[in-house]
Order: sequence, then structure tokens, then C-alpha cells
Amino acid sequence: VCVLYTQKVASREWREYGRTEAISNTLNPDFVRKFIVDFFFEERQNLRFDLYDLDSKSENLSKHDFLGQMYCTLGEVVGSPGSRMERTLISQCCNIARTLHDTIYHLCYSGIPGKNCGTIIVKAEELGNCRESVLLQFCGNNLDKKDFFGKSDPFLVFYRSNEDGTYTICHKTEVVKNTLDPVWQAFKIPVRALCNGDYDRAIKIEVYDWDRDGGHDYIGEFKTSYRELSKGQSQFSVWEVLNIKKKKKKKKKYHNSGTVTLLSCLIDVEVTFLDYIKGGTQINFTVAIDFTASNGNPSQPTSLHYMNPYQLNAYAMALRAVGEIIQDYDSDKMFPALGFGAKLPPDGRVSHEFALNGNPGNPYCSGIEGVIEAYYQSLKNVRLYGPTYFSPVINHVARYASLIKDGSEYFILLIISDGVISDMAQTKESIVNASCLPMSIIIVGVGSAEFDEMIELDGDEVRISSRGRFAERDIVQFVPFRDYITPRGNHILSMARLAKDVLAEIPDQFLYYMRTRGIKPSLTPSAYTSKPMTALS
Repeated sequence: VCVLYTQKVASREWREYGRTEAISNTLNPDFVRKFIVDFFFEERQNLRFDLYDLDSKSENLSKHDFLGQMYCTLGEVVGSPGSRMERTLISQCCNIARTLHDTIYHLCYSGIPGKNCGTIIVKAEELGNCRESVLLQFCGNNLDKKDFFGKSDPFLVFYRSNEDGTYTICHKTEVVKNTLDPVWQAFKIPVRALCNGDYDRAIKIEVYDWDRDGGHDYIGEFKTSYRELSKGQSQFSVWEVLNIKKKKKKKKKYHNSGTVTLLSCLIDVEVTFLDYIKGGTQINFTVAIDFTASNGNPSQPTSLHYMNPYQLNAYAMALRAVGEIIQDYDSDKMFPALGFGAKLPPDGRVSHEFALNGNPGNPYCSGIEGVIEAYYQSLKNVRLYGPTYFSPVINHVARYASLIKDGSEYFILLIISDGVISDMAQTKESIVNASCLPMSIIIVGVGSAEFDEMIELDGDEVRISSRGRFAERDIVQFVPFRDYITPRGNHILSMARLAKDVLAEIPDQFLYYMRTRGIKPSLTPSAYTSKPMTALS
């Protein structure tokens, strides 16, 4: 049996989420039971899978033999090629110290218990009926005449059935005046609203004659289901409109009160962020850190760059909070890490676009820990100076984003800075230019400054513009670090809140770019190719 655990952010406590069925006498079980888990791109959702060999019918896991376990995040599963991740099981039940729309998990385990614990395969897929909508068009024929001086003014009312047998209204058509043979306009409705995702749940459709005083005359009704409606993709479906009271009164003389025909049924599955990730789109993450003198001397505890041996400084905390989530969607976990506003050795040249690892020909760092290590090393090698220029690092990422036209890659730039932007006009122009490229920009302000310019760049109130050109879309999200981190607060919880707020808009920004360019997700993930070399001037 496989047991899934989830972890609470605040307490770090693991809680059992569910168990698969037990499969007897096999070393290679393919579990049928699936776990339905809510997915949030902006959150780090830690998971643990424990495997047991059941020796009895006891629900107490301590009564059974432990086979192995695996730790991961939901993002790692979703971000794996084809949303399929294979990992080696570890042999001990231990606590691993890590800096840590609906999804289904499907599990299979293979291997021999013992020295080699085997492997576990976890697959994720998005629930399809959560995002289906349907475009329906109906017409009526020979409906009952209800108006004394005319025919009828018919309209339809749709109801979905509830678990308790009652009905809830979910749609009304427009009124078609003075006809017994109306053709109603096509309308689009989410499948969840129509039948709560249950294709066989009853849908009741009532036909009325509209009256100006609101006392609409009942013509009749019929029942169907979404499964029956969906057959209208390939054939006409016709229903008799029945008025039970009228039928009882007229008995054998009553046939029906007309018919309603389904003219068309077009099912549309909304494309989601996860569709692109599953199809192989890579999220390329770049970091840019402010090394201007306004941060203070790094050797002094008052500096924003102070390297406290016992805790992370503001820059490192922001890096870890955001980077540890985004890295799950990057196959090779190699990230360009840049700095700006410092004098570089050996000649003291001021640079607004330098590699934290000291290698301008290859500024990539391995994982977020590699970025933090390179950041700390840079503090020892460069001299903080100024001024604060954002446009060079934005243009750097934009150059590479401009080469991608097919949706295979999307770029996210994280800028962490403490002060007033010295090249505001150039930065605005860079953002306007970047707004038509596959990229988003996250700005985290550290320190006690007012950050008025960064708030302006966010563009939530007024769309950013430069030289009369407006940004095509909102690509900037700004947050002040001080709103999340307090000296005596729970830093783990604070970092989670920070990451949630800065990353929450990324999926919508991503989808807007893809949809406006007609880029569809790939049905099969493409083979990963290593990133192009990023050279710095």
C-alpha cells in the first residue's frame, strides 16, 4: 500500500492525506486509486509517499513492514516531462531537512525491499471536467400558442439537479418574440455549472411564454443529461415538450406541446497553465540583485547584505522564497544569476549586468542554493557602488525571450533591490518592449524606502507607458519585503506568503501571452535541450 502525506506550511507537520488500495503478492504494483489534490503554482506543496508491506488487516501502519519513502513537491511532479516523475525510494523513515485548478496522482512502485528499495513513479493529470464548457444552440417547433392576440414569446430555462432531488437554475435563454418556431441564440456554459461535472446527472429544461408583467406562462418541459446533449456534436437531438397538467386534462387527445431541437453542440476544453507545462514548456528563471552602496557595508549588521552566520539576510530570503517554487518547472535547475550597481575587480569598472559566479561567459548557477552561494561570494569580491539601473538586466532577459516564438520557453526575471530607480525612463521603455515577449518580471523591494517607482512599474492602477506606447500586457509584480518579514515572526510562513503573492499572477500572464499569439500546448513533451549560453558584456 502507498500512503500520501501532505505538509502544513506553518507547523511543518506531516498529515496523512490518503492511502491506495493494497495489492497482494507483487513487487511491481500499479495502484488504481488516485489522489485528488488542489494545485497552486504560487505555493510550495510538499508531499511524502510511504510504501508498506501489509501483514494484517490492521489500519495501524506500525504493524506493517516499511518498504521505503519519497519526498517531493507537487510542482516537481507537474513540472516533470509529461508530468511523470520517477524517483528512488529511500530506506529509512526519517525527517529530511529541506528548504522547502485540481490534480490527480497515479502511483506505481517497483523494486525489491532491502538494500535497494526500488523506485516510485508518480504521474499527475488535470481533471478534465473542471474546465470543459459547451456551446449549445436550440430551436423550437410548433410550440403551444399562449398569447391571445399573437402566438408566443418563448424562452428556455435550464436547471441542474441536486443530490437531494431539487433543481437549481443555471441558465436562461433570451426571449424570441411572436413565434411558435423560435431559434434561440447559441450560448456557452461551463459543464460544471450545467451538471456539476456529472455527465449523467439530470438536466431539466422548461419552456415558457414571456409576459410583460412577469407572470410567464408555462408551456412544458423535458429532461436530458450532458451525456445526451454531447451526442449533438454528430447528430440532431429532438425532445418532446410535455405539459403534464395539460396531458391529464386532454388525455389521449394530447400529444405534446411542441418539440425542441438541439441544433449544435460544441465542446471546448479550456487550455490551462498545466497543459503547457505538461506539454514541455520550460520556465527559465533569472535573478538580478542590487549591489548599490545604499544597501550598506556588507560587513556591518545594519546592511541589507550582511551575511549573518545564523540566518539569511533579506536578499537571500527573497531568493529562496521565490526560487524554490519556480525551480520545480525548470528541467536542469540551472539559473543565470546577475548583479548590478557594483565595481568589479580588477579595474573597478562599474557594471549593471555582471555574473554573480564571476564567469560572464556562463553565468548559470546550480539550483537556488547555487545562486545564494554565488551571491555570497560576490559580496566578498565586488565593491558596492551605484547608481540603481534596472533596464540592463531587463534587456538582458528580453534578448533571449525575443528568440522564442513557439511557446517552448517562458522567462521570469526576479529583481531584488533596495532603493530609488535611477533609470526610470529607460526601465519603462524596457518593460513596454518586454510586454510583447514571453516573460514576466517580479520585483521585491527590501529595506525601508518608499518604493514609489516600483509601485508605478507594477502597473496595477495605470498601465505603464513609454514615449506614447502602452505595455501590451501587465508583466510586472512588485511586493515590499517588509510587509511579509518581521524580526520575531515565523520566517518560513512569511516566505511562503511572499512567494504566494509575487507568483500568483504568473499563470495568468503566461496564458495571456500564449492565447493572444494562438500558441497551443504541445500534446507530447519535447525532448529537453540545454539552454543557450548567456554571455554578458
